Amino acid sequence: MIDFQMPKVRLGTHGLEVSKLGYDCMGLTSMYNSLVPKEDGIAIIKYAFSKGITFFDTQDIYGADNANEILVGKLQNLELSKWKVVVKGTVEYVHSYCEASLKRLGVDYIDLYYIHRIDTSVPIEETMGELKKLVEEGKIKYIGLSEASPNTIRRAHVVHPITTLQMEYFLLTRDIEEEIIPLCRELGIVIFPYSPTAHGFFVGKAVVESVPTDSFLLALPRFTGQNLDHNKIFYLRIDELSKKHSCTPVQLALAWVIHQGDDTLYLTSHCTFAGTTKIKNLDENIGALRVKLTEDDLKEISDAVPILEIMWPRIYKSFTRVSFIFADPPLPKNSK
Repeated sequence: MIDFQMPKVRLGTHGLEVSKLGYDCMGLTSMYNSLVPKEDGIAIIKYAFSKGITFFDTQDIYGADNANEILVGKLQNLELSKWKVVVKGTVEYVHSYCEASLKRLGVDYIDLYYIHRIDTSVPIEETMGELKKLVEEGKIKYIGLSEASPNTIRRAHVVHPITTLQMEYFLLTRDIEEEIIPLCRELGIVIFPYSPTAHGFFVGKAVVESVPTDSFLLALPRFTGQNLDHNKIFYLRIDELSKKHSCTPVQLALAWVIHQGDDTLYLTSHCTFAGTTKIKNLDENIGALRVKLTEDDLKEISDAVPILEIMWPRIYKSFTRVSFIFADPPLPKNSK
């Protein structure tokens, strides 16, 4: 049982307040797992809401025929936020897909609208300019980026303030610590660490339990071959440390992320859980809020997973058309 009230966080200097933990609806429509029955998907979203979660991530590519947005749209009474994938950053694409998402979700506006990946063929200034117009029209409230380079973040922020930056961040992926985190603190941008369970690695996926044959995870080199064989030692180390803190391995891994940045408003400990489709697992994730870690604890956990020893390549075979971290779009034609 969860015997505490879900904490809230405010998005930097902006007015939007959301639950400290969020729920990524990705796993409900055949991305991480087999297809979840519609009734079960609705039930887990409602359950998450009953536990105080008010931040729900969805997007048009989650499942065939926009199934994820349609599913989430059936719950119009919930406070919804939008995690939007953009393969093309053209003005026409941004506008048309926002309109389509509003219709599928059955809402008049979207609280938080993301550029989910950066289109390296279109100046970020053009994409942001159209998003700024959508804000002015009242169709979206706040703008977020995902997997953007420091240069792209700065350029985008000049056109319109960026509220959030969604980045992959967990014990096995910590490459944002050197430059991205300080930049977001400087600009007042909140960082949302996504997939803080390491895509289910610290749940035990592929280590102590099998991965479904139709799972998106099998497209990730992280879950195959020598990479997986090598990294199993890190799961075992976290498993051992979790006993010391009277929690599960995934709760300890989540608690480590949650404790990052508590000293500042701009690196929030907001996390989104991708692939969680069972209520018992959602309760386990929420239970990570109970785990309290000291600075010595955090160091011990970090030392158990040395960055230089990790074999965790960030290559997504299924998304060859999508640009990933640290790729910059061209400058506008009229720029010097």
